[in-house]
Amino acid sequence: MPVTIMGAVHTPPQPYLLLARMEQLIIKNQERFSHVVERVSQFHLEFEAIHPFIDGNGRTGRLLLNLDLMKEGYPPINIKVSDRKRYYDCFTSYHSNGEDPSKMVSLVREYLEEELLKYVEIVRNANEISR
Repeated sequence: MPVTIMGAVHTPPQPYLLLARMEQLIIKNQERFSHVVERVSQFHLEFEAIHPFIDGNGRTGRLLLNLDLMKEGYPPINIKVSDRKRYYDCFTSYHSNGEDPSKMVSLVREYLEEELLKYVEIVRNANEISR
């Protein structure tokens, strides 16, 4: 039975297409040479468009996004509940604007910058303590 996404402007593929679409996504992701933030944002948008599970696609997609960030040496990000509308708007924009990932790239970049600044502050505080 096909999955539907409430309020979405995109319809996920039929179940019999899932395996092929996921294989294409993984191959396509391995071929990309863009910056990690662009790559993980694009992958996340495309993974959620495929919507391979009946439930838990968002959580799984965000875990995969963070796994890819951590594999590249970046900290994981946590998209806050208070930013849920902006997060969902990224998907609407992607599907309405010719698959332009720029809104998701901006969201991920902002969260990543926030996390990196936290790490910098921790290092500064540690240096102050050790003096």
